[in-house]
Amino acid sequence: MQTIFFKNQPRIVATGTIAGPKECAGIVGKYVDKTLDDDTFGESTYEKAECKMLTFAARQAIKNGGGSEKETDMFISGDLLNQIISASFTARDFDFPFIGVYGACSTLAEAYALAATFIDGGYAKKIVAATGSHFSSAERQYRYPLELGNTRPPQSQWTVTGAGGAFIADTGSPIAITSATFGKVVDFGITDVNNMGAAMAPAACDTILTHLRDTGRKPTDYDLILTGDLGALGSRIVKDLTWEKGVDMQSNHVDCGEIIYKVIEDEFQGGSGAGCSAVVFNSYIYDKLKNRELNRVLLCATGALLSTVSSGQGESIPCICHAVSIENV
Repeated sequence: MQTIFFKNQPRIVATGTIAGPKECAGIVGKYVDKTLDDDTFGESTYEKAECKMLTFAARQAIKNGGGSEKETDMFISGDLLNQIISASFTARDFDFPFIGVYGACSTLAEAYALAATFIDGGYAKKIVAATGSHFSSAERQYRYPLELGNTRPPQSQWTVTGAGGAFIADTGSPIAITSATFGKVVDFGITDVNNMGAAMAPAACDTILTHLRDTGRKPTDYDLILTGDLGALGSRIVKDLTWEKGVDMQSNHVDCGEIIYKVIEDEFQGGSGAGCSAVVFNSYIYDKLKNRELNRVLLCATGALLSTVSSGQGESIPCICHAVSIENV
């Protein structure tokens, strides 16, 4: 059993989101709390801008939830940069405990699952969980220096510049985290650092099938099965993989990477990064939950657990997916 069922059903009271101009040109633009005029956010480096975005998202989630930093019990966060420096540097601005987590682009679901576990067990009452990413910081860390101007291959995705998080509490909202399925590391031998969708799709398939088995649910029990950042190619692959296992989620599956840029030609396969699901879920999808256009969503954030060291040594890309069931109750 990989799934935890939350008896007390911790609530997502409010969210906070911020995104860059490229991201806000799409459908999420009218739902985020703040749209950046440029992707530096007034800072001298992209890394500092990423940290500032994450700080904004965390504070905005508390503010939107009517809470206060003094009453917040914990901050759970992570990002893509070396030693999760965006999350760690954000945490120094807060006077409450910090738990740093790393699951690459799956970090949002991991953070939500851990927050729900603490609250459900009675160990905390109010937690902020948030993640973020920045195209320019991630690109030069995982692939090439920006100055080279490398041509991006058609299987590539665009790392989202943005951050999002939630103020999660024991009461205060009808939107509850009812269960969480922690994923296993899955590696299908993909070595192409530009092909994140193909690398992560098997992990998404494994966690989704495990969740459905553990809960006894069918795909149609969810209004939406939302993967984190597989992009257009990865989304097609995961639907094919689950179909081969006798599970049809063709009608109610969509990927955050497809939503955020609408997969127009310039973005190839769509969005990725820890900020991808963070921005899409906490703005656009959360609004639909609040308005009861959606009542039951399975958020399955995926992560590629690679580094420049492993890629440089010719290693394949191990991946993971964590899932949280979020419902109007």
